Amino acid sequence: MSLKRIAEELGLSLTTVSRALNGYPEVAAATREAVREAAARLDYQPNATARGLALGRANAVGLVFPVTPGDLGDSLFLEVAAAMGGRFARENIDLLIISAQPDAEMAAYERAIRARRVDAFVVARTRVEDARLALLQERGVPFVAYGRSDGLRTPYAWFDFDNERGARLAAERLLGLGHRRIGYLGAPQEYNFAAQRFAGFGAALSAAGLAPAAVQRVGLDRASGFAAMQGLLALDAPPTAVLVDNHLAGVGAVHAVLSAGLAPGRDVSLIVYGGLDADALVPSAVTAVRPPTPAATGLALAELVLGRLRGEPVEGLQVLRQPALEIGASDGPPAAGARR
Repeated sequence: MSLKRIAEELGLSLTTVSRALNGYPEVAAATREAVREAAARLDYQPNATARGLALGRANAVGLVFPVTPGDLGDSLFLEVAAAMGGRFARENIDLLIISAQPDAEMAAYERAIRARRVDAFVVARTRVEDARLALLQERGVPFVAYGRSDGLRTPYAWFDFDNERGARLAAERLLGLGHRRIGYLGAPQEYNFAAQRFAGFGAALSAAGLAPAAVQRVGLDRASGFAAMQGLLALDAPPTAVLVDNHLAGVGAVHAVLSAGLAPGRDVSLIVYGGLDADALVPSAVTAVRPPTPAATGLALAELVLGRLRGEPVEGLQVLRQPALEIGASDGPPAAGARR
């Protein structure tokens, strides 16, 4: 059964029928319902390629993915992408992962926009000043930011976690256990999540009359986390507790503690924002700031993208989820012999 047959039966144009089937808000609700009923009655099965040509769509959503060993090892992020892809597939939309070197992301966006390869983007790991979001707004390309960007003043669609609150919960946990020499191991502050988490951490310490004992900024990978934690442990007065602001560096940080012959939670306390991947090979659960599951995050991002493709106002496509503190075995009171 063709789209033309539905249009002829209802006395509508092909464009109106296509837009009705795709939920465009400018098509009257009664017309959309009539078209859907006719499609069901006539057993209409949409042809994705034809629909894309008729509507000027690529039937694809783009995700520019920096190709580095750390990114390819981020199983939590890949779970988010898998959930998005599954939801899009139900709408006959592909999730197109576009590889790019970390210093060539903008060129990848430019190529995809010029070639009209995608209808919208999901922009991950947003930055405080994010040229990618500014480019997409300037070109009028729909997007959903996976994380906010404090530097972007014009309204846009986003999904994010309350990063400040999560870091504050972690710091307050360590303070409540009696720690006064608390370190921070985090991603570069150009990332919006890192800036927000450090702000929450600093606010909690400041309220207790303290400052961070030491701060290490590292890349988003396990090796950087390992080396940075080694550096903290080698200080003349090492922190008795450390908050790690991302799960990739967190894996390396935990292994550095174990490699030094120390016991997390007894000799030094660790809290990892996001927890650890299932393949982290750590003998016991870490105390973690847990956002919603990657699958739930991916589904939420996909729904926001679909809302953008339907032309919904961006002000209604902004979702902030709350993290929770999950107590594991990696934190406890300061060791009896720790220098205060």
